[in-house]
Amino acid sequence: MASNASVTMGATVDPKEAAHFGAMAADWWNPKGSSAMLHKLNPVRLRYIREAIDRHWPGKDRSFRPLDGKRALDVGCGAGLLAEPLARMGAAVTALDAAEENIAAAKAHTEPQGLTIDYRATPVEQMVERGFDLVTSMEVIEHVADPAAFVTALADKLAPDGLMILSTPNRTPLSRLAMITVGESVGGIPRGTHDWSRFLTPGELTALLKKAELEVIDSSGLSFDPRKGFALSDNKAINYLLTVRRR
Repeated sequence: MASNASVTMGATVDPKEAAHFGAMAADWWNPKGSSAMLHKLNPVRLRYIREAIDRHWPGKDRSFRPLDGKRALDVGCGAGLLAEPLARMGAAVTALDAAEENIAAAKAHTEPQGLTIDYRATPVEQMVERGFDLVTSMEVIEHVADPAAFVTALADKLAPDGLMILSTPNRTPLSRLAMITVGESVGGIPRGTHDWSRFLTPGELTALLKKAELEVIDSSGLSFDPRKGFALSDNKAINYLLTVRRR
C-alpha cells in the first residue's frame, strides 16, 4: 500500500509507508526490479485465491472466468499485479491505492491490454460503494497506521455473502530473518520496506476480524525455498493467507 504527501490521507494510511511504495511505482512491473519478490509471490497467491473462489462459488472450477457477474475490490493494489488477473477472471474490479504514482503505473499497464479496471488513489475508508463480492488486500495491513480501523473498513465493503482474502507476514523470529535481515540485504526487497514490530500474528489478525463481525474459514502458510521459490504450506512462520466471510 502506498501514497505520497499530495494525496489526502485516510485514517489508516501511514504517509511514510505510502511514500516508500509510491517511489517504486515506475519499477513495479519489472519482474527483476524492486518488486521482484511480489512477482515471485503472485502466482502462489493467485492459486490460493482461485481455490477459495471455487469453494465459495462452486460450479465454475473449469472456467477461465469464475468471477463473471461478480464485483471485486483490491485494496492496496500497487500497480495492479493482482487486479489484472481478477479482471481476467471476469470480475468488475475496483482497485485502490493511496499512491497516485502507483495508480498511474497501473493504468498505463492495463490500458493496452484491453482490461477495464476502476483504479482510484483513494483510501478504503473514504470509498462510498459497498457490497463487493470479493475483497482482497495482500501484503498491506502491516503497512497501515491503524490495522483495526483498516479491517473495519474492509468489512464495510464486503457483501453479506461475499468473500475476503488477506495475506500478511507473521511476527516471528523467522520472518524477521527471512524478510528483513536477509530479504532487505541480499533478497531483493528494498531496504525499509518492512517494520517487523508491525507484523500481525494469525491470532492477532483473527481477533481484529472477529471484532469486525468476520470469521476466518480457511488459512494457509506461505513458505519459501531458495531453490523452488514460494509455495503454499502448513507453516505460517513467515507469511500466511486467510479466507474470511461475514459471521
